[in-house]
Amino acid sequence: MGEMTQLSLLLILLCVSGLVPRSAAFVFWTAWLKTDYYQSSNDTVSKSCECGVYGRNSEVAEFSGFVAVPKGDPTGCSPYTSYDRNSSQEWIALVKRGNCTFSEKINAAMHQGAAGVVVYNVDDTGNSTTYMSHPGTGDAIAIMIGNIQGTEIANSVKNGTVVHMSVHVGNPHGPLMDTYWLYFLSIAFFIVTAASIAYFVFISANRLYSMSRHRRTEKRLKSEAKKAIRRLEVITLKRGDELTTSDAMCAVCIESYKAGEVVTVLTCDHVFHKACIEPWLLERRTCPMCKCDILKALGVEEDVKDDMSTSSPPEVTVITVTGGDALYEVPLNEPMSHEPEQQQHRYDNRAFVEDSEAPRG
Repeated sequence: MGEMTQLSLLLILLCVSGLVPRSAAFVFWTAWLKTDYYQSSNDTVSKSCECGVYGRNSEVAEFSGFVAVPKGDPTGCSPYTSYDRNSSQEWIALVKRGNCTFSEKINAAMHQGAAGVVVYNVDDTGNSTTYMSHPGTGDAIAIMIGNIQGTEIANSVKNGTVVHMSVHVGNPHGPLMDTYWLYFLSIAFFIVTAASIAYFVFISANRLYSMSRHRRTEKRLKSEAKKAIRRLEVITLKRGDELTTSDAMCAVCIESYKAGEVVTVLTCDHVFHKACIEPWLLERRTCPMCKCDILKALGVEEDVKDDMSTSSPPEVTVITVTGGDALYEVPLNEPMSHEPEQQQHRYDNRAFVEDSEAPRG
């Protein structure tokens, strides 16, 4: 899967996840109001409606009490506003919108000991309400009601009617509660989830396939390497041989040659201990010194090797051991090796070079 596809999936996921908090900011809760008017004739008139809206910063909870209105300014903006109320009973402050912020009038009423605050809208707005914001009011409970209803209650209280109000939590409203939004978010979530699962399944399957193909390729290459190794020249060193009397060393183990040891001569005429070079050739199939490919040199079929040519070699550490002019690179790890502990080295093998080139001269 390309980078553009991955980026598109990420953007979709971010957009959909961003819809939830943005939409939640527009969700508001309505309030059920039950208002009881206690008439002087001992009659009680009750009214109820889902006509209030909880404030943006309000606790969404129930509260109740006798309604009290401010003395003087109906907006109740002053922190010293007093209310006509019975101090021994739970009471609710009924204030009018305007002259100050919602936070100021709510804090003033709560400071006087109100159980909750009911704000009614300004004149000429009917029974419309707004989603009021009142930061800094702590755990105060506040709702807004329409102007007509609020004015009616306030006038009743001013006229001496005892009014008791109970406020109950209504229903959530907003974009998230809309049926079409629910459908849209459900479908979008399903699409993003399905795409994410499909993406990870594809990546996992692709990796498993690549690992399996690499194992099969390595197995076949080792089989071809075994055939090639059997065709290489093997010599048992004797006392007095040039390799035993000179300073020549095996470039794999960095040990001198001794009489009685078995060595293998590669197609490029480089010589190594048989026990050292055979495991090397099984894994790498090239001469450690000149990188001559023994499979190609011996004409062994190696069609499977093309499968590994597309992978780029990892970075390796090169260690240089100096001591002479002629330096030969002896890579102790094949480009395709995944073993981090294997590193690439350079060894001074000048003595071996001089001895090995002498017979050919």
